[in-house]
Amino acid sequence: MTENLNLAIVIGSVREGRHGPMIASWVAEQARDHGAFDVTVADLADYDLPVALPEMPPMNAGDGYPRPAGLLPFTDLVTRADAFVLVTPEINHSYPASLKTAIDWHFTQWAAKPVAFVGYGGAGGGRHAVLHLENVLIELNAVPIRDGLAFPYFRRAWDDGHPTDPDAPLYAKTMLTQLAWWADALRNARATTPYPG
Repeated sequence: MTENLNLAIVIGSVREGRHGPMIASWVAEQARDHGAFDVTVADLADYDLPVALPEMPPMNAGDGYPRPAGLLPFTDLVTRADAFVLVTPEINHSYPASLKTAIDWHFTQWAAKPVAFVGYGGAGGGRHAVLHLENVLIELNAVPIRDGLAFPYFRRAWDDGHPTDPDAPLYAKTMLTQLAWWADALRNARATTPYPG
């Protein structure tokens, strides 16, 4: 790896009282300590995410999707990213509408890039949300990685901005090491041959 990888950590929830920013801050700290990444935290609450999507562009238009001006900074972030960590709660056995909207506004930006997941919630720790996200991102030719983080019974699992599990940093390092391997391999592959999707 000759240069750091661009990692986008996306806070998926925009609801009031959310815990995503605190979790994303901790994940960003772990990623910076890891050393392989230049880290940007993207809070979906900071972007214009219209629910109504425009008409699909013609098949040969590539990524010719007209986007509102308030969404363009997020589009640029997703385009430049070599890898993603999506931080998501579980809401009614799935992930937030804000995250689906942010994903659906983009196509080629996700292709051939690895995605890791940090879920939180009740007994499942966000696992149902992550399973749904994996299916969606595979459809967009992204590469979900195996190891992620899950925080069941969230309010008991965190204290003063940090997980109460003393092994959480080790789990995060495992996730980030896998993410870095895939991000480096796929960045090199994209530079050599455009993804055929």
